[in-house]
Amino acid sequence: MEVRAYAHNVSIAPKKARLILDEIRGMRVDEAMSLLRFMPTPHARIVAKAVRSAVANAENNYNLQPRSLRIAKAYAGDGMTFRRMRPRARGRADIMRRRKSNITIVVQEEEL
Repeated sequence: MEVRAYAHNVSIAPKKARLILDEIRGMRVDEAMSLLRFMPTPHARIVAKAVRSAVANAENNYNLQPRSLRIAKAYAGDGMTFRRMRPRARGRADIMRRRKSNITIVVQEEEL
């Protein structure tokens, strides 16, 4: 059974989130959480929060054991993009984009 958790419009660019998600995809949940805890990037906390949410959904809604869960899918899509103007030389302006992402974590029960 697949259980999903979403984190919408988190303040991390999707490209940076995908680097973290590629590391934990396919791992058991407890291994992934220990890896995320010691990652040097501060964005790993946001991903860890989404993983904890998926585990809580599986445990409370479907009575699955957290120790038997594996991260089946983990991906990040584009969220809202804030556009700001940055002044440049000769009265011109550049667009500065502050990207946000939608993170999806799918856990499923490990088959023995």
